[in-house]
Amino acid sequence: MMMSGARAIVECLREQGVDTIFGYPGGNILGLYDALVDEKEIRQILVTHEQNAAHAADGYARASGKVGVCIATSGPGATNLVTGIATAFMDSIPVVAITGQVDTKLLGKDAFQETDILDITMPVTKHNFKVKDSRKLVDTIRQAFEIAMSGRRGPVLVDVPRDLFSTSVDYKPRVVEEKIHGKPDPDFLICAAEAVEEISKSQRPVAIVGGGAVSAGASEEIISFVEKYNLPVTNTLMGIGAIPRSHPQNLGFAGLHGTKAANHAIATADLVIAIGSRFGDRQTGNISKYTQAKKFIHIDIDPAEIDKNIAGSLGLAGDMKIILKLLMRGDSTQNRAAWWEQIESWKETYEYDYQISRLTVPWAMNQIAKHTAGKNFAYATDVGQHQMWAALHLKIEEPRTWLTSGGLGTMGFGLPAAMGAQIYYGKNRRVICVTGDGGIKMTGNEYYTIARLKLPIISLIVNNTSLGMIRQLQKVMFNERYIACELDYQMDFVKYAESFGIKAVAVSTQEEFAHALQKALEDTENPRVIVLNVWRSFVEPMAKGNAKINEFVEFK
Repeated sequence: MMMSGARAIVECLREQGVDTIFGYPGGNILGLYDALVDEKEIRQILVTHEQNAAHAADGYARASGKVGVCIATSGPGATNLVTGIATAFMDSIPVVAITGQVDTKLLGKDAFQETDILDITMPVTKHNFKVKDSRKLVDTIRQAFEIAMSGRRGPVLVDVPRDLFSTSVDYKPRVVEEKIHGKPDPDFLICAAEAVEEISKSQRPVAIVGGGAVSAGASEEIISFVEKYNLPVTNTLMGIGAIPRSHPQNLGFAGLHGTKAANHAIATADLVIAIGSRFGDRQTGNISKYTQAKKFIHIDIDPAEIDKNIAGSLGLAGDMKIILKLLMRGDSTQNRAAWWEQIESWKETYEYDYQISRLTVPWAMNQIAKHTAGKNFAYATDVGQHQMWAALHLKIEEPRTWLTSGGLGTMGFGLPAAMGAQIYYGKNRRVICVTGDGGIKMTGNEYYTIARLKLPIISLIVNNTSLGMIRQLQKVMFNERYIACELDYQMDFVKYAESFGIKAVAVSTQEEFAHALQKALEDTENPRVIVLNVWRSFVEPMAKGNAKINEFVEFK
């Protein structure tokens, strides 16, 4: 079937099940936009900036488990996508970015808005393509989706010269079929048997669940696994939601700002079982102290992660669900009563005290957790202190309902990611976005799109008149020599939100916040903004640099 290249791309998107595209137009992508004019099955979302298109596609992918799609023109349009693409790359999120490019005859001639986006994005994409031959266009688009979703997921970019959008190409429909996985090889089974033996004989085991568990959709298998062996389990920042926070064996978020109970358990363990976690530096701290007197079992889809950060692990690379089923064959009769007694002692000793009289972010997060418990909500965050408070004090019960930038730590991620997720969820689930007074200045312009589309996102802006995490690091590492972190020039965030037509309120007390939250939750049809005016404080716990993961900074 002959059709224009642009029409063929749209047909490829339809066969991949794409129903939403986020983008911003420009001269060299207009051919694709024109093909979308009469398209009824794919919704195109016009954002206010290309970076936000990438973040929104990312948020859509995190919420749905499908590929998120964004489009942009050449030159500045394509380069504006880079931060969003890098964010998706670091967190292994499947995104396909399609960029326009100058005509094939103009490539390499420094034509208007020509940029070598392939070389620019090569380090932050799983793969990228420049299509110069129209006969390869359809197969390339299909490959992009296959690569984005196969193995360890990630972003793929396809750069399409403008003339290919109007060139006639041969499109043959194809049904997307799910691949059948083969049986594990004998060596793999031997390693699995060794892992089972280590788990069965360990006295103080602990499981760490990372973002790979969410990507694999392996929550049920993980719960069965930790329950069979009576394992305490912790989450990395990206693994939050893979196992319900209310599960009695879940010790919560672990790492630099993780709960003390979780960090003590990891530091004291004789066996650490990492499930879909790459042992990032924010999780481990000092590697030599982190690995002291313990063994490691590392389960990951990506063989390159095994032994990369933690040497000497018993590695199991492959399909997480299959691996966990293999590990269920062991002896679960080991008596770990003393280990659990110690853990329960830590949980009780370090239980957070919310009985305070002033408005704080931890208290507010706890109130949100109480008022949204058992209801259909998802939570997106920006990056900074509020992100850590949300990770510590919200109660995330389901996978794909916690959206945050873990690997790249991208300020500005929260609001456009929340927008992408809310578009996916529709009326089935509502998104609460927690951001700061620094990050919201970066991408707050997306309130325009949120208001235009009447997306019922509840935004909390933590206004502590500072770049709080920067200020905290300057206190701990630079003797309180504060610079470029205190935002004393006041901004009226209420008027800012209202300028887009969004109802907003500023609160300074617990009573004001409780009332504002109730009103926001009751208004299920419209976006709402709550500005929390709070005093400058510090995220606790905070593990000491170059120390054990369970040695903490004391803030006075």
